[in-house]
Amino acid sequence: MAAKKASSYGADSIQVLEGLEPVRKRPGMYIGSTGPDGLHHLIWEIFDNSRDEAMNGYANRVEITILPNDTIRVVDNGRGIPTDIHPKTKVSALDTIMTTLHAGGKFGGDGYAGATGGLHGVGASVVNALSIMCKVEVHRDGVVNMQEYKQGIAKSKVKPVGKSKFTGTVVTFQPDAIIFKEGTAFELSRIVSHLRQQAYLVKGLSITVVDAREVKDKLELECETYFNDIGIECPTTTFYFEGGLKSLVKHYNEFSKAVHKNVFYVEKEAENVGVEISLQYIDDMTTKLVAFANNIHTTEGGTHVTGFKTALTRLINAYARKNNILKEKDENLTGDDVLEGLTCVISVKLREIQFEGQTKSKLGSMEAQTAVATVFSESFSLFLEENPDDAKEIINKGLLALRARKAAKAAKDSVLRKGALEGFSLPGKLADCQTNDPSLSELFIVEGDSAGGTAKMGRDRVTQAILPLRGKILNVERARLDRMLGSEQIKNLVLAMGAAIGDTFNIDKCRYHKLIIATDADVDGAHIRTLLLTFFYRYYKPIIEAGYVYIAQPPLYKVAYGKEVHYAFTDEEKIGILKKLGFENIEQGEGEEGNADEVQDGEQQEESGDEKDAKTVKKSSKKPSIQRYKGLGEMNSDELWETTMDPETRVLKIVSIHEAEESDRVFEMLMGSEVGPRKSFIQTHAKSANIDI
Repeated sequence: MAAKKASSYGADSIQVLEGLEPVRKRPGMYIGSTGPDGLHHLIWEIFDNSRDEAMNGYANRVEITILPNDTIRVVDNGRGIPTDIHPKTKVSALDTIMTTLHAGGKFGGDGYAGATGGLHGVGASVVNALSIMCKVEVHRDGVVNMQEYKQGIAKSKVKPVGKSKFTGTVVTFQPDAIIFKEGTAFELSRIVSHLRQQAYLVKGLSITVVDAREVKDKLELECETYFNDIGIECPTTTFYFEGGLKSLVKHYNEFSKAVHKNVFYVEKEAENVGVEISLQYIDDMTTKLVAFANNIHTTEGGTHVTGFKTALTRLINAYARKNNILKEKDENLTGDDVLEGLTCVISVKLREIQFEGQTKSKLGSMEAQTAVATVFSESFSLFLEENPDDAKEIINKGLLALRARKAAKAAKDSVLRKGALEGFSLPGKLADCQTNDPSLSELFIVEGDSAGGTAKMGRDRVTQAILPLRGKILNVERARLDRMLGSEQIKNLVLAMGAAIGDTFNIDKCRYHKLIIATDADVDGAHIRTLLLTFFYRYYKPIIEAGYVYIAQPPLYKVAYGKEVHYAFTDEEKIGILKKLGFENIEQGEGEEGNADEVQDGEQQEESGDEKDAKTVKKSSKKPSIQRYKGLGEMNSDELWETTMDPETRVLKIVSIHEAEESDRVFEMLMGSEVGPRKSFIQTHAKSANIDI
């Protein structure tokens, strides 16, 4: 087949984007996505500039305020962005920084002599380009200079707007809804979690988060009034830590049982790289290894993590051999063995830093690997020698992990071998779908045989599979892999998914790209859902990150009136349906919560003839039937299909992970072996619990 001939492919076919047009054309290249992650990334970009001022000793306070209309204001007391004329662009340096990609004080020269995170110099200009409104006020040299922008374009030149006794920068921006189509509403919990982490990383930096979304009065932006000295009470959180990473490790391990008493900590410089490391082992099977480069969270690791892991494995094996804990015939502990139960935070600071990708999720600077290995080797060797009891506990933890790894491999091989002997047969309770295309396949994980039977009758057999679970599954937060695979319910789920588990897990072999948890709307159902989420989070986190895990939202009520049938997912929706049916004034009694219980008509309204022409009033002796569902098994197959399984009408909630470390803490607190933290949490939140008894 001959290729198509290009009719008019010449120089005029090449599109040249000027200024910040590339950012608006391809925003994902600069902030990762245009969903919630990318939206909050705008805050991090502006905050990083203020934090870099603090890292270099020019600021000690940063405030982030969430204003009405999804607007963010970031204030610092640093030097203030320069506003004099730039020698190359012939316009104000502020104008250049805010409207030009790759313009900033972090490419050399004497603007920043220490470490910074803003390698690419695109942060402020990208935020500006993706905002419908952006305003920068600079307090410097006794003057307040200001410039406003819209979608990255300056509305006027930089101009003085007043005098100031202070120094610092105020950046206010409102994300552009055209770019962020999923919404521009910021999550306070996500902002607080991220900035708490940052406060641990910069000693002596005070970070304040203010939620002023409910404030109706205009918030003044003069320097004298920032840092929330505005006389208006708002929900406010302030973080300030002197302990650095040691405090952060203690925070992560707050709800866990420590294996050894002393928390290891070192802060030194090697190869012109600042290295700060803190670690402690806990009685757990998971690993929390959190790494930063110039205070940027490198979620994919990098050279600094490689240097640490190599040194840790070598040092622990060397100490165990030297002290005859590992005998000559014993095999060395592997990297996985020494990482089990480890909570560790690594932070490196470099003048010239190299990331892999604009989102800076992986460090590529090779000098960081050597520096981390050198600093950690010297300090951790000394720590083990000076704390022999701690060293023994750490090595015993590794030996336990080694034995568990062998037992888990045997158990896993047994499961896989059994599957092979049965011709790779799937669990007997699984009603599989007909399609072999994982992208079209859905697995409904339902509670009990009753709901399973109804779901099997009501499903779309081509794309929907059903796996009923018998009772509550094992709490995997407290069980090792070998014991876990001994549970019939979990083994069935692992085999049904087809992606294996542990070191042989392969997400590409997952047989379903929608794993839908469908449990009853009661306390037991909520518990089963929590146990399943714990299982997915601990052993199938990549599946959650890929967006494969969902929670079904079956309705709470069925309202039938004559031939009309409506479903309500909340009490508010139920009341709204009754109002539409003409029962605005009904008195709802306790009997309404039963199955197919009835409520009385409201008072009939008397109106004049004209009023009756304008508004039809329902007058009927019939009573609406309100059914309260407490389990999926109470629905017939048609109802279950229409409300919970039909892709055209159902409601699903996708499960996602915003802050992995904070999620670890929550799962450990709620599902771990330590009773105290869980009891305290229950007592604290008991009054706000909505329990359906």
